[in-house]
Amino acid sequence: MTQKDITFVADFLTEHFNEAPELYNRKGKYFNVERVGQYLKDEDDDLVSPPNTEGNQWFNFLKDSTHLKESPLLFPYYPEKSLHFVKRQMEGIIDQCLQKPADVIGKSVHQAVCMSLYKVSQSEDSTPQLFKLPFLWNDKTSNLHYVLFTMLENTISKIHILRRHTDTSRSVSNGIVAVDFGNFLNNSINESSDSRCYSCLDAHFYDDETVTVVLKESVQQEGKERVLAQLPLS
Repeated sequence: MTQKDITFVADFLTEHFNEAPELYNRKGKYFNVERVGQYLKDEDDDLVSPPNTEGNQWFNFLKDSTHLKESPLLFPYYPEKSLHFVKRQMEGIIDQCLQKPADVIGKSVHQAVCMSLYKVSQSEDSTPQLFKLPFLWNDKTSNLHYVLFTMLENTISKIHILRRHTDTSRSVSNGIVAVDFGNFLNNSINESSDSRCYSCLDAHFYDDETVTVVLKESVQQEGKERVLAQLPLS
């Protein structure tokens, strides 16, 4: 160690670990703890060396403001407590704020319809991910809600479109349809179904009447063709 290092440590000990007779009747050590570490202790005890807030512009501003001093919108300040204590207090208040909306929203949600999309064998060790790419769209003009998704395994060339009315008491025709992109780009019906088979990489609503999909060739070869297609819902 250099003399500078020794001086630095000595100054630190002199400043923070002097005997403090006024603390003799307090629980714990009889000297000043390091002033940063005390804030990080996960304890409810008061700080041994609380900060000096004299001259703090924010505290002076609050003290002189009749309206802000008692405002419920300001989080209370605990100058004698550690950050762990303040964190627990804040978490409790946030949980309290979120509980009422959660109760109201939870009670307002109910199942409108139930559809069986696929079945998985119970003998399988791990359930495969068969549901992919869910994308939601709300048509405010027609009060319709759409869900786009694809199913893996043997139906990767299909995209499913689920349509429901935002008023759950009403129904719409063709509530769910599947669009097969398998060989729709073949030039003629004489082409083999394996020559130009496509699967769906991604799908989003472009607007209320149009769906945009990204397709790729399913053949196993380099430079697979990608196709950007826009499909009218009609």
